[in-house]
Formats: sequence, structure tokens, C-alpha cells
Amino acid sequence: MPSPAFTFGFILATLTGAVFHLIVGGDIRRLAMYLICAWVGFTLGHLAGVIFGIESFNVGTLRAFPAFMGAIIALVVAYSLSASGRRKRTARR
Repeated sequence: MPSPAFTFGFILATLTGAVFHLIVGGDIRRLAMYLICAWVGFTLGHLAGVIFGIESFNVGTLRAFPAFMGAIIALVVAYSLSASGRRKRTARR
């Protein structure tokens, strides 16, 4: 059974990816990409918070602030990389 911190982190990462998709839009494939990027970024942000000892906005053992920032950074990078490819494709038509 997953720990409460893992479950809460999974919910926060999923909400972050879903809200980002709601803001920028896109189809179901982009939603899946944003969710995966949010999960990976949230995990890497949490691990970076543990490694560097960032203690702001902890929720139990979950480093919420660095994890949330990691998810946002991953989402922005995914959006910028996918948007540049989409602009190139539409310019050729």
C-alpha cells in the first residue's frame, strides 16, 4: 500500500499537469504528455529538495515546494519543446 506522502504527491502532480493542460489547451495526447511530465518533474523536484536540504513548505516527508517547482519547470520545458515542433509543422503547410 502506498504511503500517504506518495499518494498526496501523486494527486498534487496530477492536478498540476491537468491545470497546466487546462490553461494551455491541447488534445488528449498533450494531456497525457503533461501528466507524465508533471509526475517526473514532481519526483525530481522532491528528490532535489531532499538532496539540497530545502525545507520550505514540507507536508510530512514530502518536499512540496521544490516538487511543485520541478513539475512546473518540466511542464514549461515540455510545452516549449512541443510548441516549437508544432509551429514548424504548421508553417510548412
